[in-house]
Amino acid sequence: MKKRMYLGIVAVLLAVVMIGATVISANAATNGLSEKEIDAIVNTKTDESKITSPFLDVVDQVRNSVVGVNNYATSASYYGYGYGYGYGQPQTQESLKGTGSGVVITQYGHVLTNYHVVEGASRVTITTGTDEKEHEATVVGYDANLDIAVLEVPGLDLEPVELGDSDVLQVGEWAIVIGNPLGERYARSVSVGAISGLDREVTDRSMDRYGRISTVTNTMIQTDAAINSGNSGGGMFNILGQLQGIPARYAVGSGMSSLFSTGRDADNIGLCIPINVAKPLITEVLKDYSGSSKAADTTRGQDSGNASEAPIDSPLYGKPRLGVTITTLSNGTQYGLPAGAYVKAVDANSPAANGGIQAGDIVVELDGTVLSSQNALISKLNGYKEGDVIQVKVYRDPALAEQVGQNTIDTSKLGNGEYIDLTVTLRVIDDMNF
Repeated sequence: MKKRMYLGIVAVLLAVVMIGATVISANAATNGLSEKEIDAIVNTKTDESKITSPFLDVVDQVRNSVVGVNNYATSASYYGYGYGYGYGQPQTQESLKGTGSGVVITQYGHVLTNYHVVEGASRVTITTGTDEKEHEATVVGYDANLDIAVLEVPGLDLEPVELGDSDVLQVGEWAIVIGNPLGERYARSVSVGAISGLDREVTDRSMDRYGRISTVTNTMIQTDAAINSGNSGGGMFNILGQLQGIPARYAVGSGMSSLFSTGRDADNIGLCIPINVAKPLITEVLKDYSGSSKAADTTRGQDSGNASEAPIDSPLYGKPRLGVTITTLSNGTQYGLPAGAYVKAVDANSPAANGGIQAGDIVVELDGTVLSSQNALISKLNGYKEGDVIQVKVYRDPALAEQVGQNTIDTSKLGNGEYIDLTVTLRVIDDMNF
């Protein structure tokens, strides 16, 4: 009997609860929230004047001074084939080889970037955040070993950034990185971190403009601010908005394509070139600045043939000469030598001898034109007349000079050579070598 009574009470309570819930739902459906109550929840405001961050002023100050850098390369192809070879006139085609970043450093349109961003380019342009145009740029200075380059963009109307003093950087201070990771789609992206370390040694194999391959070790700034492909050449700024570093490397694990592989899993390790390292090149460029762009020849030709001496029956007969016997060293660049015209002998009392050219030198540049072989030198000389004064750059390694006349070069004996600038006055002597 009591059991039935308890069950009845439970049933009644459940019924009351269900009725109460129905009444509440009905009231909510009938009355709802007022517009004022909804507005208070949804239509909120943010007082941006109360938002504080140590980065806001810096980003506002320098972000538009960071530009995109585009590297265009020209290739040639043949559209007809016969006996396995192309024939007819080659068709040249320009394509976008790669993109990076740069920072405006003067009111005259100079942009600082990495050398590897513009390396091998037939044409360089920059893009800005103020318009949708590509602006033509000229490479006016670079150092391949330090991986830095300076561009000049005439008429560029962007505020330059202030250069900092990277020698006083402290581990733990803020690092603000701005650049174009993955290209224009993420242009002028901002990432923030700390200075994680100083004087980090980075070893690279570097090729200079004359084809000489060498191993160089530079010291860089480590940061955990995000650096990705495309950030190269951009800016790492301090909290004062000063440019303190140039993003150049980021670490990844082994088996991945990047500029800096650790061989192990790695995250948040970015490396920047200290701005003080770039200041000597910037100074040199500004000393030469004349208000008009000067093209810098950064290309190097290739010569895959075997060493062969220049023919005696030369188109230079009756033309001014250096007075040298020259050849092309086959595969010399593989052993740390630059490409160019190797001097086997120098005629006595010749323009070359009087100008300081020695047997064993490699002539790598003539009046600003990079020479890839003996034929390039011969072709260049053909354009001069007697009495012309030319600027010649040679590569000189005493260990190479000692081996003049030998059929093969003992590369194990080669030391650290140097580039030397010489001045030569040409004259016509028909019984003289090139």
